[in-house]
Amino acid sequence: MVRRGDRLAVENRAASANLAEAAAFTDDLKRVLVFSDAGGTGRSYHAELSARNRRLRVHYLLEPGWKADAAIQGLGRTNRTNQAQPPLFRPIATDVKAEKRFLSTIARRLDTLGAITRGQRQTGGQGLFRPEDNLESHYARDALRQLYLLLVRGKVEGCSLQMFQDATGLKLTDENGIKDELPPITTFLNRLLALTINLQGILFTAFEQLLNNKVDGAIASGVYDVGLETLQAESFVVTDRRAIYTHPATGAETRLLTITERRRNRPLTLDQALDYLADARAALLVNERSGRAAVQIPAPSFMLDDGEIERRVRLIRPMEHHHASLKIMEESHWQTAEREAFATAWTGEVAEVPEFADSTLHIVAGILLPIWKRLPTDSSRVYRLQTDDGERIIGRRVSPAWAANASMIGTTALSPETAFAALMEGRTVLDLAEDLQLRRVRVMGAHRIELSGFADTMRDRLRTYGLFSEIISWKLRMFVPSDATGVGVLAKVLDHYPVERVGEREAA
Repeated sequence: MVRRGDRLAVENRAASANLAEAAAFTDDLKRVLVFSDAGGTGRSYHAELSARNRRLRVHYLLEPGWKADAAIQGLGRTNRTNQAQPPLFRPIATDVKAEKRFLSTIARRLDTLGAITRGQRQTGGQGLFRPEDNLESHYARDALRQLYLLLVRGKVEGCSLQMFQDATGLKLTDENGIKDELPPITTFLNRLLALTINLQGILFTAFEQLLNNKVDGAIASGVYDVGLETLQAESFVVTDRRAIYTHPATGAETRLLTITERRRNRPLTLDQALDYLADARAALLVNERSGRAAVQIPAPSFMLDDGEIERRVRLIRPMEHHHASLKIMEESHWQTAEREAFATAWTGEVAEVPEFADSTLHIVAGILLPIWKRLPTDSSRVYRLQTDDGERIIGRRVSPAWAANASMIGTTALSPETAFAALMEGRTVLDLAEDLQLRRVRVMGAHRIELSGFADTMRDRLRTYGLFSEIISWKLRMFVPSDATGVGVLAKVLDHYPVERVGEREAA
């Protein structure tokens, strides 16, 4: 397309003209280069060190189509060896929501292609796509089923069940109510392409919010599978290793490694905390019971399973942050504070944070396939790390409960420190003598270790050990302190009520 006077015309050019256009871009005579599939093979447009144009490339991916290998070929034109800097990839989608269906196909196939060719799914997409861009994952299938339930209940604003069924031709109910076999995700996405732009926006917005909630929940609970991950810390030291399986034919071993991980604590400074006040909706809080400080900032709302919207806020703390609903905040002990009181509480907490924090990892390494079904099913994340001695380890991370049972050392061998760390992690349940049980719960937006199953005659003794009690919903509940004193309190409890079984529970 060329301009001739006041009009545009189509001009046929020889193949050599394409070479001249690419050379003009490389020589910094032209700032923009547009190429199609024809120019996506055998050409190089990267910021080569020997080229005159070594500026940052911003690669916009328009109309990706369905072929993942063709997308990789095109993206590879601007990301090659001997370059001054890698490009920024920008997949483009318009406000027509169903267009993301094509990007989703590319994202899924790139992940599959990376798993086949490299053994790592993230190498296929090169970090180009986010987890929620794959609309055909099991998170998306769960979100779609939840969307169907909301449509049947009439909870999707702007689209009734009858309107949905008439527009898509998909039936969600029969004479017995909602159908057992609901339309699959691929059928739903393909039918979206035939809807009006307005209806696409309504359905896809609700679907995206449900999908984001599923992915965010999996990431927050630590069960989201992103393939092979590299752990980084100040120090990794193997403190124990033992063989838990030996292959009878080859003699290859499956080893359970206990690794001490040391991380440098980087608490949020007072100045960084006060920077959040740039948002007029932010507030400084101090807990009137514990004296802790926090910054409250707005957070995205959460859609519950019944379709109701839960308004939430985010509490920023020196070493952590978490979300809480407005209803929980109204019932909590968090109170708005003046800047001076907040600064005093915040600075005191930061001063108490140690320079390093040690934790224990349990990694199953070596030959894994023969015992794969014995490994925990809640997460199949694979990690790699390098110890201080230079040993490279790759394997599955398991909970302290699984490690204690697999190594057959007896559940009573759990030290108070290990038991406390396992409980705070949230995936371990300790069954004690006299039908007592310890597990992590969430109360008023904070994690606590709760002791349940106690009798009335045990209360005074447990209080002398250091447990504290609260009446919540007219019921007395007892908790182990979550601060530095918790290990000592837990040691007294385990000394009098020994551990009988170490159990696991799936992360919420």
